[in-house]
Amino acid sequence: MALETPPCVVIAGAGDVGGRLAALRVRRGDEVIALRRREVACTAGIRSLRADLATGAGLERLPRQAQAIVFCAAPDERSEPAYRALYLDGLRRLLDACDAPRLLFVSSTAVYGEDAGEWVDEATPARPPAFNGRVLFEAEHELAPHAGSVVLRLSGLYGPGREAMLRRAQASAAARPRWSNRIHVDDAASALAHLLDLSGPGRLYLGTDDRPVFEHELVAWLRQRDGLPPPSIVAEAESGRRISNGHLRVSGWAPHYPDFTAGYGPSAVGAGV
Repeated sequence: MALETPPCVVIAGAGDVGGRLAALRVRRGDEVIALRRREVACTAGIRSLRADLATGAGLERLPRQAQAIVFCAAPDERSEPAYRALYLDGLRRLLDACDAPRLLFVSSTAVYGEDAGEWVDEATPARPPAFNGRVLFEAEHELAPHAGSVVLRLSGLYGPGREAMLRRAQASAAARPRWSNRIHVDDAASALAHLLDLSGPGRLYLGTDDRPVFEHELVAWLRQRDGLPPPSIVAEAESGRRISNGHLRVSGWAPHYPDFTAGYGPSAVGAGV
């Protein structure tokens, strides 16, 4: 039986970013239904619904109509079958179960193939080089017929519990001249909240902080912060791409952590960054 609830925001994949978004929406007075694969304790104002997008189990309990749907789920494993089961089959199942005038889909800047330091924005053609970007780009096309759909392509997420770069910087004394783009998980959630409230949004935005940085510069800063010697720079050509957040900023959003020095700085260290 479907849940009886006033108009609400359905967040499919209420984990790291989605859980933060749910908390933001509750503080703004929204009813929130949070879809998760596993049972979790309910938070005030959030209705937790155990559902599996990859199989469809539990989706029959969703209301037929919502104010908005946010798809920010992540697969259990990094494989093409897992990506297709979630981002293509799961997305179709969700849209069959529930409809909304605003649909936000969290994609990735992995849809871009630029790898020589080029700047990338919403006008850059997507040419995904790997299966993850290809599947996400296919999912974006699935949303094209939905008039209220908005895609947010996020760069690399970091923040509490996402410490791969910290571990790499601490463990290695060498780094590459490769461009790195990132966005703090709190800023990713605030960007989604902003797009939910935005009147007449565009169909595509890139979510990243204000400052792409060479990996060797980031590693050097992190090692200096931790009292470690600077890294050596691997002798290879410049690679990676630089992501622009200009379109999202023009819409009225601004990151709380504008660059890595803020996100990894003293005010963030206590939060586990």
